[in-house]
Amino acid sequence: MDFRPILMIVGTLLATLALVMCVPAVVDAFLGNPDWEVFAASAGVTLFLGVAMALTATTGGVRSLSVRQAFLMTTLTWVALTVFASFPFMFSERDLSFTDAFFEAMSGLTTTGSTILTDLDSLPPGILLWRSLLQWLGGIGIIVMAIAILPMLKVGGMQLFRMESSDQSPEKALPRAAQIASTIGIIYLFLTMVWAGAFWLAGMSGFDAVAHAMTTIATGGFSTHDDSMGHFNHAAIDYIASAGMVIGALPFILYVRFLQGQFMALPRDPQVQWFLTTVFAVVVVTAVWLWLEQDKHPADALRLATFNIISIITGTGFATDDFSLWGHFALPIFFFIMFIGGCAGSTTCGIKVFRFQILYAACRTQLRHLLHPHGVFIPYYNKQPISDEVIISVLSFFFVWFLCFTVLALGLGFLGLDFVTAFSSAATAIANVGPALGETGPATTFSELHDGAKWLMAIGMLLGRLELFTVIVLFTRAFWRN
Repeated sequence: MDFRPILMIVGTLLATLALVMCVPAVVDAFLGNPDWEVFAASAGVTLFLGVAMALTATTGGVRSLSVRQAFLMTTLTWVALTVFASFPFMFSERDLSFTDAFFEAMSGLTTTGSTILTDLDSLPPGILLWRSLLQWLGGIGIIVMAIAILPMLKVGGMQLFRMESSDQSPEKALPRAAQIASTIGIIYLFLTMVWAGAFWLAGMSGFDAVAHAMTTIATGGFSTHDDSMGHFNHAAIDYIASAGMVIGALPFILYVRFLQGQFMALPRDPQVQWFLTTVFAVVVVTAVWLWLEQDKHPADALRLATFNIISIITGTGFATDDFSLWGHFALPIFFFIMFIGGCAGSTTCGIKVFRFQILYAACRTQLRHLLHPHGVFIPYYNKQPISDEVIISVLSFFFVWFLCFTVLALGLGFLGLDFVTAFSSAATAIANVGPALGETGPATTFSELHDGAKWLMAIGMLLGRLELFTVIVLFTRAFWRN
């Protein structure tokens, strides 16, 4: 395998990460916080190594990228960025261990939102801003990967979302990625600015507004306060954040089509329809439960249900209340919606709505075959027939997803976590949600976990974020065989 294109891409992205590190460095320097030196040094080391990698691979160029190279590049990029992004956490005033720093950085870049940091209100602004920036960068990276890379790799049925009227050969992956990133990047930045302004007008400070806007649109969930969004206790802020999380959970490519004049592309998309319908139904059921069984005022019940349900189903992880105390009916609701996620091509996580749609279409077709053995029935998605290749990809994804979830939960249980904590922590890691249930619920952090459990969860975050097969394929003999 020619590693030069891979080194070129990884080096370029590391250099970009180094430049982003300068932002919290400037903020800390302006406010007189000594951590600016940590960010400056980390940026220098990251920039040096990134540029060195890129220059070393210059002779190889990046004109072509095979499928094998794309698999390796995707995983290696996420791991390398996480390692270097952990430096500021390790050498800041909190002096985190490498395990804790890697966990925090992985949670940020994968937009998971799980944290080992406590007493956020006393942290310097540079570290708080760095956490938000990591999730913001991870969000745009995930969108580009889902639109330009995963369809080429045919991971879990993502080949359904190949770009129309474009060359689908692997050699064209990088030019397509650059074109898509430039357009969607502008939309992504614009939405972030809009939500920052909305948060500020609703009463947040300028710093909080910017930090929360980045983690809201990225559906990341990192906050600048220990009480998350509950710190503000403001209905307008809750509903603004809820709208932002929904916006981040919809396919960004449809925003591009909307700007191109296809105004009905978004509301007519079946994935969007299923997602919004599911969110509405679960919010209504949960709100009624809080009203009737928890004696909440109807307005408060609707507000709590809307924000927290949207936060978990999109994998954002914000919280305004400890929903693990909402009663026995609420617990399974939050546990199962962790798996759903949002739409393909968004910043969200989880299994994704379109896979449930394909599974439903395949099951419906199978039932018809049972009733009419000699009939010919074809499953459809978005008015297009679903090929056997896509169905097999999706079914394989479901099997491997739940297999990894089971192994991860058993591993956490082996390390001493109780049943609820182990299963919900495994779910929140592989679904990139953030808060779990039990001892790692929305009112607590993951700081007390065994280091082994933190590494297991970090691996789960990477697997879930990169759609499982992208990572697993690297550990097969066939991948490395010429």
